[in-house]
Amino acid sequence: MPTTSRRTRHRLASDAALLTLAAAFAIPLAWLVLASLDADANLRVASPSPATLDNFSAVLDPEITYRPMLNSLLLCGGATALTVVCAALAAYPLSRFRSRLTRPYLLTVLFTTCLPITAIMVPVYGLFVQVDLIDTMHGTALFLAASQLPFAIWLMKNFMDGVPAVLEEAAWTDGASAFQTLTRVVLPLMGPGVTVVTIYSFIMMWGNFFVPFMLLLTPEQLPASVSIFTFFGNYGTVAYGQLAAFSVLYSTPVILLYVLIARRLGGGFTLGGAVKG
Repeated sequence: MPTTSRRTRHRLASDAALLTLAAAFAIPLAWLVLASLDADANLRVASPSPATLDNFSAVLDPEITYRPMLNSLLLCGGATALTVVCAALAAYPLSRFRSRLTRPYLLTVLFTTCLPITAIMVPVYGLFVQVDLIDTMHGTALFLAASQLPFAIWLMKNFMDGVPAVLEEAAWTDGASAFQTLTRVVLPLMGPGVTVVTIYSFIMMWGNFFVPFMLLLTPEQLPASVSIFTFFGNYGTVAYGQLAAFSVLYSTPVILLYVLIARRLGGGFTLGGAVKG
């Protein structure tokens, strides 16, 4: 009996901790949705009475939402594509070829993921000024891709290790080159891994405020993560309803990206008869 009672207390404590953690995430999300529908929203979580779409009508403007959202899509989409391509090219030799330099290189890559981006922004800003990349979308995209690349390489390598090397050897026997083996054999089989790297990289870049804030100066080029700060910072008080409505719209592309490719995350490596015993 004492053992059973102790297990019950531990289970209840675990459930309470999980519920507390869930509430810490659910309450801000509930405020976001409810405040976006409330004309008199404040920091309290309360049902709007009555519910209205006026906040969305106020922020659905080319200068406030459309142009910054398009800038964010171009900036983060281009940087994500560059990150995934470079991560795949870097992870392939690290996964397939053994060398005494592999482990030190991986440890170096891991170390770079620990560097706070704020610590290197001052020299990066000076470098961008010297090479004439300041206030350019492509320069900012390059730096976003470079800052996300180390962790993307780690993720890509771990997924690539799960693809059997025997499939590549069969492709080499048929005359395929290393690049053809990577693009036609390895990457198609690790589709869920590429999807994870893509989603993670895009989300991290989509929510990045500091990098575009430092490297982009022209208001017409600012992404949504920065325009939300500059727009609402011009007023003495925060318009919580409009802020919540803008945040809902700002979160929509990430949610749609996940929903569209979520089915690929549930599967493993579909070898589907590629290896015959």
